[in-house]
Amino acid sequence: MLVMTEYPGPVNNAGRPRRPTIRDVAAVSGVSRGTVSRVLNGGHWVSPDALAAVQEAIERTGYKVNHHARSLATRRSNSVVFLLAEKQHLLFDDPNIAVLLRGAAAALGDKDMSLILMTAGTDAERKRATDFIMAGHVDGVLLISSHLGSPLLRPLLEARIPTVSCGRPLGLEGKLSFVSADDRGGARQLTAHLAGTGRRRIATITGPLDTSGGRERLAGYREAMGEAYDDDLVVRGDYSRSSGYAGMQELLRRNDRIDAVFAANDRMAAGAMAALRETGLQVPSDIAVGGFDDTDLAAALEPSLTTVRLPFERMSTELVRLLLEVIDGQQGAATILPTTLVQRDSA
Repeated sequence: MLVMTEYPGPVNNAGRPRRPTIRDVAAVSGVSRGTVSRVLNGGHWVSPDALAAVQEAIERTGYKVNHHARSLATRRSNSVVFLLAEKQHLLFDDPNIAVLLRGAAAALGDKDMSLILMTAGTDAERKRATDFIMAGHVDGVLLISSHLGSPLLRPLLEARIPTVSCGRPLGLEGKLSFVSADDRGGARQLTAHLAGTGRRRIATITGPLDTSGGRERLAGYREAMGEAYDDDLVVRGDYSRSSGYAGMQELLRRNDRIDAVFAANDRMAAGAMAALRETGLQVPSDIAVGGFDDTDLAAALEPSLTTVRLPFERMSTELVRLLLEVIDGQQGAATILPTTLVQRDSA
């Protein structure tokens, strides 16, 4: 049976209070410093009595893990970079990024790890980010908004930097772990919903086609349209509100018989609705409109927007979970999460 000793509190040579150490925990708990260290590193090969004694001693002494010393011993920084492969303005323009950032920070905080935010939308930013990561300042990378052919990915892969992508890393699916929503299934479901309301000339405004979201949402739309698919009903956007506005204008110029439009995100749907109002067309009586993401904007539009909800909070926790597994040397993996159709007044 282990006997706990009295603990008056540690002092230094000058008689002043000092920070408790592993030596203090060992002295109070009646076990060796090696046993204390094993408890702090997961409790492997420690008897139940010793584990309980060390845990009680930690509480009595107020011992706190010295993460700086641990990081020197393990060669880990206990930090991860949230690397946004877009220009800085999207941090404020795209609400989805804020949700992912907040969720990832919370999930890492639960592991007592820090999150560092970096953008990489220009050549100079990409170089700074790559140099920072290669210098060993972080243990891994959460890559947000990967584009086909991005110069960011190759050096990370060659250096074997633990990396997880939010969205399919186009062309590198077998080499990089990723977390994605079921963009294709969600787009297919929304397009089928529009068709189910009696709409027959259903157009789409795509996202950027060098991203997995842009490609997969277009693919889902195309699958749902089947033989009714027509290239004249497709225009490209870039997820901005202005591209939704311009895309809707282009569609109306091409074909005045359009009776529905699927915009590949809510901001483009809002732009499309603005263009329709300017021409005197009513939503949904003249043209139904659907979006994607289910941001706060969707419910605030007039009429409120039928859209597809993505599980952004769950995506952020899955990103962190997968990255920590890769950091620990486990095999990479891919996770695809389901989406949900949200029916409102626009369609």
